[in-house]
Amino acid sequence: MIAKPILVLSLAIAAAAAPTKKEAALFQQKIEAIRREQPKRRTLVTQNEIDAYFLFDATKDLPVGIVKPTLVALGPNRVSGSAVVDLDAVRKASPPQSLLDPKNLLIGRVPLSAIATFTSSKGMGKFVIESAKIGSLPLPKLLLDEVASYYTRSASRPNGYATDDLFPLPVGIREIHVTRGQALVVQ
Repeated sequence: MIAKPILVLSLAIAAAAAPTKKEAALFQQKIEAIRREQPKRRTLVTQNEIDAYFLFDATKDLPVGIVKPTLVALGPNRVSGSAVVDLDAVRKASPPQSLLDPKNLLIGRVPLSAIATFTSSKGMGKFVIESAKIGSLPLPKLLLDEVASYYTRSASRPNGYATDDLFPLPVGIREIHVTRGQALVVQ
């Protein structure tokens, strides 16, 4: 009988709880505790808390031009992320050098997604990109690096970070351990 497997599958899908405002608030509390830079502190962040933050609170913290972000803890030490990104802003900040420059492809608002391995140690983090897409097409590393460097620029790092650069973890974080559906932040 087909009805029973469909019912079981429907119940399993329904059991995955939708993110709540309460979880978004809990995530914010955890971030505030992490910002206090307490040595030897361990903070567990769940997938639902991250989803709730992006759904209810992230808009105020995101750079202009990034909307609908997601971050999924695939585990172990693997993450996937996606967002709709304003590529016109990226191209304007780093104009193409010739007609054949791949940056000419950076036009409009498009969905970007990537899967990466994330490692961290001694206060430094690193992503190793496994795959990246712009819409449903593969995204060359050169173009992904342009987007990453644009959105990670700062006064101390005016060129930003490429996708495979080591980068300092903020606020005294020594390590982040990613497992399926959660991350453990170690200070």
